[in-house]
Amino acid sequence: MDNPIIDKLQQRFDAEAATGMDDVFQFNFSDADDYYLVVKDGSLDVQQGEHDDPSVTLSMTTDTLKGVMNGEINGMTAFMTGKLKATGNVMLATKLTSLFPNR
Repeated sequence: MDNPIIDKLQQRFDAEAATGMDDVFQFNFSDADDYYLVVKDGSLDVQQGEHDDPSVTLSMTTDTLKGVMNGEINGMTAFMTGKLKATGNVMLATKLTSLFPNR
């Protein structure tokens, strides 16, 4: 991977928080390549590109994702102000901070 924010997500992944999940998080970045994260029963698989049928699609800049994951930007505020767009099961987006805790 050549995207530092995606690399950091992999390092921060909490397998215990992902127990019982079977979801695909699609990240469409306006300033970098797209990635998707397959979270399945405690495992994480990160792929570059677009998934055929993601559970939720999140569109933003890499800086917005970094800010949300660091706690510097409130995810709901980013969504309401248009910095973050979400389609599909948008409630899944709220699980990102528990799946990838800021340790």
